[in-house]
Amino acid sequence: MPSIVPAFSRIGEENAFAVLARATALAAQGRDIINLGIGQPDFATPPHIVEAAVKALRDGHHGYTPATGILPLRESVATDIDRRLGVTVSPDDVIIVPGGKVTMFMAIMMFGEPGAEILYPDPGFPIYRSMIEFTGATPVPVPIREENGFAFSAEETLGLITPRTRLLILNSPANPTGGVTPKAEIDKLVAGLAAHPNVAVLSDEIYGQMVYDGEAHVSLLQYPEIRDRLILLDGWSKTYAMTGWRMGFSVWPKPFLEAARKLAVNSYSCVNAAAQWAGLAALTGPQDCVTAMVEEFDRRRQIVVEGLNALPNVSAATPKGAFYAFPNISRTGWKAKPLATALLEEAGVAVIGGPDFGILGEGYIRLSYANSAENIRAALGRMRNFLLERRPS
Repeated sequence: MPSIVPAFSRIGEENAFAVLARATALAAQGRDIINLGIGQPDFATPPHIVEAAVKALRDGHHGYTPATGILPLRESVATDIDRRLGVTVSPDDVIIVPGGKVTMFMAIMMFGEPGAEILYPDPGFPIYRSMIEFTGATPVPVPIREENGFAFSAEETLGLITPRTRLLILNSPANPTGGVTPKAEIDKLVAGLAAHPNVAVLSDEIYGQMVYDGEAHVSLLQYPEIRDRLILLDGWSKTYAMTGWRMGFSVWPKPFLEAARKLAVNSYSCVNAAAQWAGLAALTGPQDCVTAMVEEFDRRRQIVVEGLNALPNVSAATPKGAFYAFPNISRTGWKAKPLATALLEEAGVAVIGGPDFGILGEGYIRLSYANSAENIRAALGRMRNFLLERRPS
C-alpha cells in the first residue's frame, strides 16, 4: 500500500469536535445532552449579514475573487481596525482567509522546520502544537498559569526564547482559559523582544471584542516597534456568530505578505465570494448585535462562575474575556479527561478535559458559556449531582 509522509502522524486533533460528535450521537439516541463543549455562539448570524450574502448571490458574485480577498472587504477591515484599535493598517497588508486556523497554518508553515523552536500558549488552542509538530519544529510551551489570572508572564515567556526560536504565538483573550493579559505585561514583553529581532510573532486576537469587567483589549498591532514581524489573526466567527461561514482575516508585515499570498493561491485559491460580501456587511453595518451578544455572554459568565464555585471541591477563576471558564477540578479526585467523559456519558453534560489544551491543562476542564442561561443552570445542577453521587473511577 502507498504510505503517506511521516509528518502526518504528528498531526493532532481538536477534541472539541470529537466531543461534539459524541454528544450529537448520544442526542440521536434520545439522550438529553447539554453541550458546553464547543466554542460556538448559540446566536444566529444577524439578519443584515445573511441578507448581504443572499444579495451577493443574486447580484452574480459567483466566481473567483483575488486570493487576498475583495478590495472593499480589505478596506473595511483596515477601517474597522482603525476604529477599534486606533491603528492604521493598509488594505494591501490584509488577507481574507477561510477561518482563523488558516492564519495559524500559514505562519507556522513559514517558520517551522526541524531544528527550529516555536513558542505557544499552554493551555492553549490545540492546533498551535499540532501544526508545530507537523512541520518538524520543536514546540515550546509558554505556561499560562491560574495564579497569573491565566495571563502569560512576559518574564517567563522571554526566558524561553533561544537562538533557535523562530516564532512566538500569543493569544489574549485566551482560549481555553478566558484569561486577558494586561497592558503592563504586554509592554514588558514587547520591550524584551527588542533583544530578539529574529523572532516573529503571531498574535491570535479572535476574541478581542469579548472582554468584561472594564477590561480593554490590548492588540499587539498597537506596538509599532514589532509591526515588521507581527502577524495578526482575527475574524468574524466569534464576534458576529459566523462560525460556519469560515471568515477570517489576517494582517501581515510586508516581508511575509507575499509568502502568505502564495500559500493562499496554492491551497484554497480564495474565500467564498458571497461570504466576503457578508463579512463586509458585518463590519460596515450596525454593531449593536455585537454589543448585545457580549452583554449576554457577560450575564452567562456570572452564572457560570457562581455555579462552578458552588460545586463540591471545584474552584473557578473569573474569566476576563472570550466565552470560556476553566475551573480547577483537582480537589475532586478526578483526572480531567475521565471526568469530562463521565460527565457526558452519565450526566449528559459535554465539557472538554484540560489536557486537550496542553500539558498544563491537567486539573482543569473547559466549559463554554455560549449556550443559554437556562441550559447552563441545568448543566451545573447535573454536574453538582454527579460530583456528590459519583466517586472517581
